Amino acid sequence: MAEAEVRYMEPENYVNRELSWLEFNYRVLGEARDKTTPLFDRLKFLSITASNLDEFFMVRVASLKDMVHAGYNKPDIAGMTAQQQLDAIGVKTHALVEDQYKTYSRALLPLLHDNGLRVVAGHEELNEAEGAYVDRYFEEMVYPVLTPMAVDSSRPFPLIRNKSLNIAALVKKKKGDEELEFAMVQVPSVLPRVLVLPDSRPAAIIYLEEIIERNIDKLFLNYDIISCHPFRVMRNADLSIDEDEAEDLLKEIEKKLKKRQWGEVIRLDIEANADKRLLRILKKELSVGNESIYEIDGPLDLTVLMKVYGLPGFEGFKAPPYTPQPVPALMNEDDIFTNIRKGDILVTHPFETFQPVVDFIKRAARDPEVLAIKQTLYRVSGNSPIISALAEAADNGKQVSVLVELKARFDEENNILWAKMLEKAGCHVIYGLLGLKTHSKITLIVRKEEDGIRRYVHLGTGNYNDSTAKLYTDCGLFTCDPQIGEDATAVFNMLSGYSEPLGWNKLSVAPLWLRGRFKRLIMREIRNAQEGKPARIVAKMNSLCDKEMIANLYEASCAGVQIELIVRGICCLKAGIPGLSEHITVRSIVGNFLEHSRIFLFENGGDKRVFMGSADWMPRNLDRRVEILFPVEDGELKERLLHILDVQLADNVKAQYLRPDGSYGKRDRRGRAPVNSQEVFCEEAVRAAKAEETMKDPMRARVFVPLEQESLLDS
Repeated sequence: MAEAEVRYMEPENYVNRELSWLEFNYRVLGEARDKTTPLFDRLKFLSITASNLDEFFMVRVASLKDMVHAGYNKPDIAGMTAQQQLDAIGVKTHALVEDQYKTYSRALLPLLHDNGLRVVAGHEELNEAEGAYVDRYFEEMVYPVLTPMAVDSSRPFPLIRNKSLNIAALVKKKKGDEELEFAMVQVPSVLPRVLVLPDSRPAAIIYLEEIIERNIDKLFLNYDIISCHPFRVMRNADLSIDEDEAEDLLKEIEKKLKKRQWGEVIRLDIEANADKRLLRILKKELSVGNESIYEIDGPLDLTVLMKVYGLPGFEGFKAPPYTPQPVPALMNEDDIFTNIRKGDILVTHPFETFQPVVDFIKRAARDPEVLAIKQTLYRVSGNSPIISALAEAADNGKQVSVLVELKARFDEENNILWAKMLEKAGCHVIYGLLGLKTHSKITLIVRKEEDGIRRYVHLGTGNYNDSTAKLYTDCGLFTCDPQIGEDATAVFNMLSGYSEPLGWNKLSVAPLWLRGRFKRLIMREIRNAQEGKPARIVAKMNSLCDKEMIANLYEASCAGVQIELIVRGICCLKAGIPGLSEHITVRSIVGNFLEHSRIFLFENGGDKRVFMGSADWMPRNLDRRVEILFPVEDGELKERLLHILDVQLADNVKAQYLRPDGSYGKRDRRGRAPVNSQEVFCEEAVRAAKAEETMKDPMRARVFVPLEQESLLDS
């Protein structure tokens, strides 16, 4: 390896992925703290930071603890051992949690009160009428559901479920000795955690745990309540499955899912200033150290704020809802197969509706000329119309093959249910390749037509999930390109059997071929830069933490290639470092929709190559998953994707830039018109649909947006 290449690989040139992820969650928290964000949307973003942190602990922190227990000391790409990472994470997450609750208590609660919603911080704040209502609600609705649990010689310490909210108490018999006993009750998840208090002015809500705490003496009638405090535990939820030993992967995952509730406790949240005697009992029984205890000054589990966000009557404090628009290329009387034969079709969600993807499967299920449907499913919605269409297709005698990825984290249970249902409907269900997750998003429809068999393909950057398609930004391509059709057939033959193609026409597939393809594309930009030709890379993805890919980008930067990265989440690359990455900029966009699409532009000496795909630049995507990268070759569609990248690069409202010190911040936009890329795309989708509607009916008056809004980007 050349000396320069060795330098690119040095640990000091990389950021630890866990600390980078925490920086991302801080960017989400920034939206909750941003005074220009609508008030209830600020609640939503704060809720998201809490949900993100829960998953981070259950998976990433749990995995690091497993490494420490196993004595695994190999450093990561930034040179940190598992224990060093845990120590650094502990410092940063304690600060993050403190900032979350400062945002809640000091900023959002007063604003809510000023704008007509009082959040009862403690049951002591209830007035007489409210107290009477709450007590009656407890007697009628809550008390019958509760199970108070005492701990003594005959009743061992209860098992505390992962993420469940509980109230722990120290109690003393009213008649008897002075000995304190431990007792607890679980806050039932089957009841709403947010209770609206009727007739309160301003409107008021109280959390369920406060109602229980107010009435806890009714659960332990023969005892005095000395102290009581809410607490919550986070457990190791990282499933480890030995696929080589598993005779039936579906049954093995079902078995492991049950254990997720009882994994090692990795975090204990408890009310601030809790009784030290109570805390000592919890520490001992749950086996947690001080570093894993988070004393919370406010309601535990801020994901409850998503329920507050959903309260009716406060629509004026939320961003106006957006309705995904029709896809102009499909706004005609022709069926979807006819439209695809006219030319490739690009769809951009949620700016354009996901319905064409659902209709693609539905139409195929009912079309007598369709012979086979093949699809990969990673995450689908709870009541998926795609699943129903696949079952209908099998019922109609089509050959239906579906790969359901059982190892999609936190969707395992859902996917098991769908897999069983599809098998019962007569579909051929595949559970993926041994040791690999199938993360690619591809559908192949084989249709008999007058001139022979034709293959129609949908390729996407996001899941076949009609629910998240309204929240995540993703792109998809419909095509009947014969070469892509051949490649799609090869993908499904590889997934269902042992057929490994000798080569590919247009697709690049991980884990065997994708890394090499990306490296060759980067190396070509390096050669072009060295030869004085145009050399530029623009890459949009969710995460960047693959050491080899980052080293390739460092090499390209040093060769003079201009590199602009749009990375929503983790980024282990250091940007703007002289002699290493001075030609690299990194920005992260956190907006109303979750940025999820993967788009790659390589300047190629002026003959631009544009790709989309399912893979981020992470070791797991490039080496341990089945992923697909596909080219976009139609000139008009390429221009649309280049426009998407240009608008995101021009975003000066939601974009934050990675600084050389590893922190992120927004750039000063004084003197420049604001560009919010997601709002631009919403407006453009509305305009495109209206323009198409006008073309269909020229007699209709054309609708224009005001001139000053015609193009935010141009301004």
